[in-house]
Amino acid sequence: MAAGMIGRRGLVAMPFALAAAGWIRGAAAQAARPVVVSSKIDTEGALLGNLVVAALRAAGIPVEPRLALGPTRIVRTALLAGEIDLYPEYTGNGAFFFNRAEDPAFRNGQSAHELVARLDREANNLVWLPRAEANNTWAIALRGDLARAGNLATMEDFAKAAEAGTLRLAASAEFVESPAALASFERTYGFRFPRDRIVVLPGGDTAVTMRAAAQRISGVNAAMVYGTDGAIAALDLVVMRDTKGAQIVYEPAAVVRAPVLAAHPGIAPALAPVFASLTLEKLQQLNAQIAVEGRTAAAVAQAHFRSLGG
Repeated sequence: MAAGMIGRRGLVAMPFALAAAGWIRGAAAQAARPVVVSSKIDTEGALLGNLVVAALRAAGIPVEPRLALGPTRIVRTALLAGEIDLYPEYTGNGAFFFNRAEDPAFRNGQSAHELVARLDREANNLVWLPRAEANNTWAIALRGDLARAGNLATMEDFAKAAEAGTLRLAASAEFVESPAALASFERTYGFRFPRDRIVVLPGGDTAVTMRAAAQRISGVNAAMVYGTDGAIAALDLVVMRDTKGAQIVYEPAAVVRAPVLAAHPGIAPALAPVFASLTLEKLQQLNAQIAVEGRTAAAVAQAHFRSLGG
């Protein structure tokens, strides 16, 4: 009886030992190779990607940068395929990754992060690290002189001004046509912006819409923007606050493959202070240094990282 028990334990223990050894070898191999860091192709993506690279290198973590890889679809696909290990993503995109665009959780910063983190860990073994509390969602901004003269600061104020017929908006076709954009503002705040007072510009470049408002091109005095656009302050535009949560919250966070994080546990503490430093105002300022002042994303990221004591 005792011999049989020993025999069974031996049969179980040997595969377990082999599996453990294999896991250790796999973890060691993962730790030995550099962390492949990527980012999206836009200005803010380049900034965030360079910040991640700077922080990981300062922590002694080997890094292989593959920045400005492409738009969301390309970078997300590469992460899921294991071709890259980490990149900065926005919480709000989780609403579309998991077909949850109507879920109210995605209209609050904390609940959006908690939900996408849980869904992505369960479905894809991906880990969302702590977010920056800087919402890069769709927004509407007014010329500063107009906003100050009319004491306009919120989307409630914007709705009243829209009905009064004093505004002319520059926006992309997607912003006008998507149920998640202008239509969501209209539903939430109970107004309808006259379509004959919208100048629809090709593409989704907010630099163009902001410039139209700032320079009063075609009588425009309001613009579709993204919350962290760098030129907002430089062009003296005032973003109307979305007090009722009409828009999904898009806050940036580093997303990493779980095996990579296990092999390099220093990733999380290295990135935490970086993303904590990125308030809405700070991210606007850093983006402005790239988009308005013409500095490179790498230079701006290095300077900001050094300012944090890195």
